[in-house]
Amino acid sequence: MLGFLLRLLPFWVREPLFILVGAVFGVRILYLAATGDGGWAAAGIGLVFLVFTAVRVHTVVRALRARRSGGGPSDADANADADANAVAAPDAAVPPRTPAPAAQRPAPAVREKEPNAWGQAFAAVAVFAALGAAVWLAPHLSSAEADSTPPAVSCPSGADEEVPSAYPKTPAAVTGGELCEALNRPDLAQLLRTPGETATSASGTSNTAPLTDGKVAQPEAEVRFDTYTVNFSATYNKLSIAQYVDLMKFGQETDVRRVTVLGRPAVLASDHTMRIEIDLGSGASGGPVEQGPLARTLSVALDSGDRGGYYDITVWSTSGAFPDDGVLLDLAEKVLPTLPRS
Repeated sequence: MLGFLLRLLPFWVREPLFILVGAVFGVRILYLAATGDGGWAAAGIGLVFLVFTAVRVHTVVRALRARRSGGGPSDADANADADANAVAAPDAAVPPRTPAPAAQRPAPAVREKEPNAWGQAFAAVAVFAALGAAVWLAPHLSSAEADSTPPAVSCPSGADEEVPSAYPKTPAAVTGGELCEALNRPDLAQLLRTPGETATSASGTSNTAPLTDGKVAQPEAEVRFDTYTVNFSATYNKLSIAQYVDLMKFGQETDVRRVTVLGRPAVLASDHTMRIEIDLGSGASGGPVEQGPLARTLSVALDSGDRGGYYDITVWSTSGAFPDDGVLLDLAEKVLPTLPRS
């Protein structure tokens, strides 16, 4: 069908179109082959396009030369031939010519104006130049890449959330929604050294610490990526970082490292997350608690005096890998100053 439509086009439109398309595709495919995206197969295809283009150029050049050198007989040549025939036969009786009435005289032949070859060629190139540019620049258009990128997730509004009574009673306590807004930064994936990823979910809850009868606020937020999951929480108890490090000696935390973040005492430690399986099909409301993947946690004191309470930033992945400590330190230095009342 496409070949039939191309054959319907005039010669001076069809041939420049073939030349333009062949040149654009040939050069583009050779460029991809040179940059290592296509290999020898792409180089061969590009050469085929360029050879095809060279043949079409040769055809157009021959047509232009024939057009310039060719031409039909003129009116003067036709009159000269008629006089020569009259001289060659003088004895022939030639009836006198009677001029025909003006109404019966045939109208003089009007020569059709032949289309300008260069004009047609220029029009064809102008029409299809945009097509060639689009083919050449399509892989580099940022708008196409942006359209294929999924939109970033947002945190719950928390407007209708009713916080426990421990929050109003705790000075400078933040809610889970505020933690989520601080953590779900546009550059969070870049801070995690995975700049090509987009968050798949974001959540925030205003909980209380376990075994405190709801008297200690412990808000929590979580942002998930394909590679990492980041958990951000705050605990408003009387436990200082120094006391927390002493407790780690009796726990299962490994690779404990004391650091300073924004002038505040902090500690890095590794521990396994917990996994709870729920089997609703058997009628049970819960399942066994299993050991989840290893996680890395940075705990930072609420203030430089380490008077009690701390923020926790924990990163883990289903594969068991997590980023190096520098990532958590950079993340804390970016996130903590954006918290309200911090």
